[in-house]
Amino acid sequence: MPGVYDIHVKDHFTADHALKGFDGNSSESHEHKWAIEACIRCSTLNQLGFGMDFKDAKSVLREILNRLDYTNLNDVAEFGSINPTAENLAKLIYTELSRQLNTERVRVLRVRVLEGPDCGVTYREV
Repeated sequence: MPGVYDIHVKDHFTADHALKGFDGNSSESHEHKWAIEACIRCSTLNQLGFGMDFKDAKSVLREILNRLDYTNLNDVAEFGSINPTAENLAKLIYTELSRQLNTERVRVLRVRVLEGPDCGVTYREV
């Protein structure tokens, strides 16, 4: 069975959100410093021996997070009819990373979103 390479990159951004319909403090607007971890699977290496240059993966992730940084996530168009939960945020970032990075030999495997040091969620497609 051939091996694969899983490339990991991390970044963060700061944004507010409020959870509509939630019974508790999170129903009010509050801020998180969101930590994002992306795992990108590469089936082969390029001529230099890279599955994917970390700089390239981080650049695409940063581009996505720049759209969210210092916003109220409730005002982001993609969250128009859904709550900006960590789960929905992970799926949004996964979808956008996949659109920009996936090729025949490179696939976004999963995206992890941490609301704080002790809680988070991982999204992947099976």
